[in-house]
Amino acid sequence: MCGLAGEFRRDGSRADVSAVERMAATMSDRGPDDSGVWSQGATALGHRRLKIIDLSAASGQPLVDPAAGLTGVFNGCIYNYRELREELQALGHRFFSAGDSEVVVKAYAEWGLDFVDHLIGMFAVAITERDTGRLVLARDRLGIKPLYLAETPGVVRFASTLPALLAGGGVDTTIDPVALAHYLSFHSIVPPPRTILRGVAKLPPATVRVYEPDGRTHERVYWDPSFTRSTERADWSARDWEDALLASLTTAVRRRMVADVPVGVLLSGGLDSSLVVALLAGEGQTRSGLSTFSIGFDAVGGREGDEFVYSDLVAKTFGTDHHQLKVAAGDLVPPLEAAVAAMSEPMVSHDCVAFYLLSQEVSRHVKVVQSGQGADEILGGYHWYPPLAGVDRERALDTYAQAFFDRDAAGLARVLNPAWLADGDPAREFVAAHLGRVGAQTAVDAGLRIDTQIMLTDDPVKRVDNMTMAHGLEARVPFLDHEFVELAASCPPELKLAQGGKGVLKEIGRRVLPHEVIDRPKGYFPVPGLTHLEGKLLDRVRDALTAPQARRRDLFRADYVTALLAEPNAELTPLNGNKLWQLGLLEMWLQSHGID
Repeated sequence: MCGLAGEFRRDGSRADVSAVERMAATMSDRGPDDSGVWSQGATALGHRRLKIIDLSAASGQPLVDPAAGLTGVFNGCIYNYRELREELQALGHRFFSAGDSEVVVKAYAEWGLDFVDHLIGMFAVAITERDTGRLVLARDRLGIKPLYLAETPGVVRFASTLPALLAGGGVDTTIDPVALAHYLSFHSIVPPPRTILRGVAKLPPATVRVYEPDGRTHERVYWDPSFTRSTERADWSARDWEDALLASLTTAVRRRMVADVPVGVLLSGGLDSSLVVALLAGEGQTRSGLSTFSIGFDAVGGREGDEFVYSDLVAKTFGTDHHQLKVAAGDLVPPLEAAVAAMSEPMVSHDCVAFYLLSQEVSRHVKVVQSGQGADEILGGYHWYPPLAGVDRERALDTYAQAFFDRDAAGLARVLNPAWLADGDPAREFVAAHLGRVGAQTAVDAGLRIDTQIMLTDDPVKRVDNMTMAHGLEARVPFLDHEFVELAASCPPELKLAQGGKGVLKEIGRRVLPHEVIDRPKGYFPVPGLTHLEGKLLDRVRDALTAPQARRRDLFRADYVTALLAEPNAELTPLNGNKLWQLGLLEMWLQSHGID
């Protein structure tokens, strides 16, 4: 888990090494243990390293392989790197390190652009060929690792974070009206390749893109799971599905213990993270010392701020080395400011502050943790899936939009000044196209697919990556093991939606977890002080929306902002998000990153 940056020039000039150095320097939090820069002609690569696998200097990056004529930078973890190393050695490759970074480069040397098909893990990769000058970028199947791009005539820059690209200079920081419409409509999700800025894009998940020196660019999507029923599993019973998913998830959590440093678990006390702990205990991990971490906040206004009763129960049941982290009630503005500064893109979820504070504490104990993110999207845990079960594919859009969208086109017109209104209704059009794609058998399948491939990547997964890496903490997500996702995608929707959602996972949990953890209302990551805007937090939002930069940008209609500020908690989204917070967070993010 690291930070990478680079520049590739196609205008005949040499790469700007100083720009790459500036970009890499901004990511010292992501990679506090080492750094490196390499350049040759039109290409320069930079890297910040977090030492997790092969702690020696041999795995330092950029990684140069003279025999293969390749140089690469890599962010992530390849969980099957040992097996791949043996396979590549049998094919005649010789290794000079013991890490997974070199395995990625050697895999490209052996299999070319198909190298990604052999990798199990999370990754963003840049590889350049010495003899052809070609640059290859790749991103993992679920988009767990980020990769941002800024392209201008003759120049391609890329980095693990958007602020890194800003540090390189020359980026068009104008707001993209289409992305703005997504942000305000699609619950703050801006689907790839767009970001909120015109001059910055992101490589979509499961994509390999090739930049040729002559200006040509081509790419392929190498993974797109089918959300349909397979004939070979047509006779499976509910128990068969439980057995198969349990075996696959067990493999996933076992894979994510691969490291040369201790690996802990973020334990909320909910079903998902508790299952991760239980399965690791079943693999014998607690005998070697498994650390678990839970965070809680003081109650505010009678609303509980922790779920320690459940996390303590799980920790006691499985004998973990448990750490209960309590954050006292107080001024949440400083951690909020820090969390906003750590965001590569504006993210409205209050979980960001919780994850930021949790990561800050956990990073003092371990450098790697497993997390339960993704189970709700993969196995039908959200409230908008059951309504989809009662409609046909043609009506799926209206049902999904009613439950998930923050605004329609008319709502955008009430919020935005006319100059910032995009044509049509971008979010609705995007979701309609995605729901209508082939490869999803039912409306529920289509809803699960868009949440797995779009919402998950650009909300909870990005949130966890940004907040953990702000403290040099690597987060691994076993529910997003691509083989587990493929299996779950083919599972009949009725098994997922049973028992109020995630029914098949609850049945798995009943085999290994205390029943109190399963048979209770769905929990959340509570930050009571952020769920109701008042006091210093409200003042901070007001300051952001009335700052000189905001006035110059003039995104929002003055009458709408005035009305929201007068009644700051009056307008909520269908998912109970605060609409004033959504506007204020965007301005806070823009101002935090120096975007005028």
